[in-house]
Amino acid sequence: MTVNKRIVLSSDHAAIDLRQAVAAHVVANGWEVADIGPTTPESTHYPLHGKAAAQAVASGDCQLGIVLCGTGQGIMMAANKVPGIRCGVCSDAFSARMIRQHNDANMLSIGARVVGEGQALDIVDAFLTAEFEGGRHATRVDMIEGNEA
Repeated sequence: MTVNKRIVLSSDHAAIDLRQAVAAHVVANGWEVADIGPTTPESTHYPLHGKAAAQAVASGDCQLGIVLCGTGQGIMMAANKVPGIRCGVCSDAFSARMIRQHNDANMLSIGARVVGEGQALDIVDAFLTAEFEGGRHATRVDMIEGNEA
């Protein structure tokens, strides 16, 4: 199986600086980044950005996605409305690792007003290096996707 190391990043206006730092970090770690903005600080609507990033993952254009807003909560909720997306908001590396290992999350959400840049990069690293464990977790992921066990 060929690994597609392409990741989509998006945010609202509150998280542009952190998103750009995450993008540079991810590129430095060998990923191709599709940064879909925004690029200017004018107020934007996080649901639009969350949905657009989620659609890039759901379509298969990108393997994973990272979205950011002030708290990470709203943009995560918008992303999760797209079928096939499992996005979790994380403010620590342990949670980021667990959403990949146990929930097969394909998107990560971070709150730019919740964590600083150093911690955000640790969270991203934990998310990107963890792998889904399958087994009993696969049954639960199937249930999340609407397939009864």
